[in-house]
Amino acid sequence: MQWTPNKVTALRVAVGFAAVSLFGRGPWANLAAVGLTVTTIALDALDGHIARRKNLATPVGAQLDILGDRMIENVYFTYFAVVGMVSLWLPVFFFVRGAATDFLRGLAMRAGHSGWGAHAMLKTWWGRALVASRWSRGLYAAMKCLCFCYLGLELALTRGPVALLGGISADVHALVRVGAHVLTWMTAGFCLLRGLPVLAEGWRYVSGVGPIRRVKRVAQGAA
Repeated sequence: MQWTPNKVTALRVAVGFAAVSLFGRGPWANLAAVGLTVTTIALDALDGHIARRKNLATPVGAQLDILGDRMIENVYFTYFAVVGMVSLWLPVFFFVRGAATDFLRGLAMRAGHSGWGAHAMLKTWWGRALVASRWSRGLYAAMKCLCFCYLGLELALTRGPVALLGGISADVHALVRVGAHVLTWMTAGFCLLRGLPVLAEGWRYVSGVGPIRRVKRVAQGAA
């Protein structure tokens, strides 16, 4: 079977959901989930590599990649919020941020602006640097991987009656908790930073997409 970027994206989502389904089923299952989490992030890098190497990058593929990112982020942070390891406001933030940026991307796509090059949605250099550059995408993927793996290891090693490192002192456990909060909110902060260019440059499509579509219909009718 020939692997395409979209197939890798679908596999990434499946592996991510499988990982989350293992969390909370015992310390060894938690460790297996951490391993699958690393695989999930690695597949995120692989689909982009295949798209660039085989020249298979398309606007639709880019949207599917973003959809896969949203599903993975939301399912992980929602699970860790449900079990009380992160604040409930964390998954709420990712839901709201994702909905807002994806709404604006959808309007931009309907107006003919998506993907890369002259018809890309983002026009400013700083917007492309924060959102589309390899260093930004790589750093964000690494932060999510570190965040999810840290929480998974905390779950396996220090939580529950069968934790692998049961009996650790309250001070050590508090320190571990502080590390979890720092990592998760740093990840959320960088997520917000990467979303700002989309919010700033995409707002023009809220009022502009209607006139653009009417002009297109007039042009098509004249033809």
